[in-house]
Amino acid sequence: MQFHHNGYVTGDPRVQRAAGTGVDRPSELPDTMDVLIVGEGPAGMMTAAQLSQFPELNVRLVERRPSELLIGQADGIQARSVETFQAFGFANRIVEESYRISEMAFWKPDTKNPTSIVRTAIAPDDAHGVSEFPHIIVNQARVMQYFSEVMRNSPTRAVPNYGIEYIGHELDESAEYPLTVTLRRVDADGTATGEPFTVRTKYLVGADGARSQIRRDIGASRQGQQAAHAWGVMDTLSISDFPDLRTKCAIQSHDGGSILLIPREGGQLTRMYVDLGEVAEGDNGAVRQTPIEDIVAHANRILNPYTVEVKNVAWWSVYEVGHRVTDRFDDVPAELLGQRDPRVFIMGDACHTHSAKAGQGMNVSMQDGFNLGWKLAHVLLGLAPQSLLATYNGERQVIAQNLIDFDMQWSSMMAAKPEDFDSPTALEDFYVRTAEFPAGFMTEYTDSLVCGTADHQELATGYTVGKRFRSAMVSRRSDGNPIQLGHQAQADGKWRIYVFADAPLAGEESGVSALGSWLATDPSSPLVGVGADGKDRAEWFDTKVIYQQPHTEFELLNAPEVFRPLYGDFKVMQYDRVFGTAPGSDIFEERGISREGAIVVVRPDQYVAQVLPLSATEKLGAFFEGVMPHPAAVAGA
Repeated sequence: MQFHHNGYVTGDPRVQRAAGTGVDRPSELPDTMDVLIVGEGPAGMMTAAQLSQFPELNVRLVERRPSELLIGQADGIQARSVETFQAFGFANRIVEESYRISEMAFWKPDTKNPTSIVRTAIAPDDAHGVSEFPHIIVNQARVMQYFSEVMRNSPTRAVPNYGIEYIGHELDESAEYPLTVTLRRVDADGTATGEPFTVRTKYLVGADGARSQIRRDIGASRQGQQAAHAWGVMDTLSISDFPDLRTKCAIQSHDGGSILLIPREGGQLTRMYVDLGEVAEGDNGAVRQTPIEDIVAHANRILNPYTVEVKNVAWWSVYEVGHRVTDRFDDVPAELLGQRDPRVFIMGDACHTHSAKAGQGMNVSMQDGFNLGWKLAHVLLGLAPQSLLATYNGERQVIAQNLIDFDMQWSSMMAAKPEDFDSPTALEDFYVRTAEFPAGFMTEYTDSLVCGTADHQELATGYTVGKRFRSAMVSRRSDGNPIQLGHQAQADGKWRIYVFADAPLAGEESGVSALGSWLATDPSSPLVGVGADGKDRAEWFDTKVIYQQPHTEFELLNAPEVFRPLYGDFKVMQYDRVFGTAPGSDIFEERGISREGAIVVVRPDQYVAQVLPLSATEKLGAFFEGVMPHPAAVAGA
């Protein structure tokens, strides 16, 4: 975390100076705004938290509930999500209060007595070491509270507006604010408390859940398995003779269904997802009236010969989930693709639903928001062309479909009887073999405006173009501290240019010195000039250099000036952009980086966009001219 660069800061350094729309921010909704987000779920809050970092933008989030979420709903936080939390500044704090999953126990019917279950295996949660961050369990409400804190502490001082319901919208592309959105105020039980009113916005984001009205309004259709499966979920304080009550478990009974058992934060609370079976045709929601006593009884049948005595129920629900994904995630129908840019977007449960078994709902939803947030900011600030927004649907719809396919496979395996498998360890083998997917690390974006091709992938084999940037240890030259390189990236909308040096030391003539000179001075460099937002273009880039040598073998001030720029009110030097290899941890070896050096370009949402040679300045300039064109080029077009 950087602070004091604008003068000495007292108090909590996470509280940024109010600026722009955050100065004297009115509590009521304005008549016009840049972005209106509907829904305070994981996707909506991730989008709002990211957009709150841009004081020039007027962004509002409305939620039908009368206040913030207090308990219940999702709880599984995969390692990729914790990586994302690091960029927002609360990863360590939320990990500290969470339950950490290190292994998963598998229980199946006893072959000698199929009416009873026995433990058959214990598998590590991250057998392949795909992340330095853990898989954690914490209530969704706490995640939302952390995002709320980020928003309140941001320059915009953003807060959700509660008790407001979305009704509908109209689009007029000729208007400065093309979307007229109709809203109304509601009380705690959803009863309207006043007449409908309208606001106008440039973009509308529908994070309004599985029954999304915005999805219906844009004509997006859900596809996939419509027949729903019913689950009873309960957070309980219990006494049990079941030996793995504080271990994540997949429990399969012979004929009573299955349980996904998740220990919760705090040391005592336990969540059980209890399989209530397929919903009968014509049920019309009757399964949702299943009483908690029936769910507890069903859990005990599955757990035989063990029992669970529920002492307290903190929260419970019954819900139905089908494996469904919408055909598109924005308001541009197939026949108009490439002819107009999107104005309305849907995310989270509004566009993909699945079972709880893969633990992906909240995680994939938040990545929807992380993908869209910076793109909206760049377009609204004039940094990027409007066509950038079409990449949201192009990237996230595919990811959602991949999730549905995985979840259907995992769910079918969980529901199958042991005798149906070719191997007695098939379920746990699949869990270990596919661990990277549910952990959130198999997302791979393809060639687009913001994702290049793998023409030079051999220069950095550990940084696959289209996949997330995986951190590794380096030593900061200014103070010798060993740090995780990826942990220095913030959710600030900046592009990252990581320059992995060739063999010469800092100060010697090299590929790095030539690249540094080009980045700092050449008119075609993405860092040179003033952007459409009136700021130096360099402010939208976090450019770092990592030398092959330990930090003790070269001097900070010998690195090119572009890697130690001046910033802040007093134009002081940034000391944290020059690195050497860490003791006992050579990032070049660990991430397969060529000793000839490489440029690794990383998007604001932490995905690798380009891998290039140090000499490929023309290609680097051309890439950014597409995604962040110089104003002169736009004016001359």
